[in-house]
Amino acid sequence: MTDVVEIYTDGACSGNPGPGGWAAILVARGVEKVISGSEGSTTNNRM
Repeated sequence: MTDVVEIYTDGACSGNPGPGGWAAILVARGVEKVISGSEGSTTNNRM
């Protein structure tokens, strides 16, 4: 049996370039893990 991992992601920045952030939620076997990060000066494509 293969384990299934669901991954939800999003990111944005205010201005282009500007401060930005990203986050991801990973779900496997009923357990959720949230990871996130930010950059002081970045672009919408990077986020």
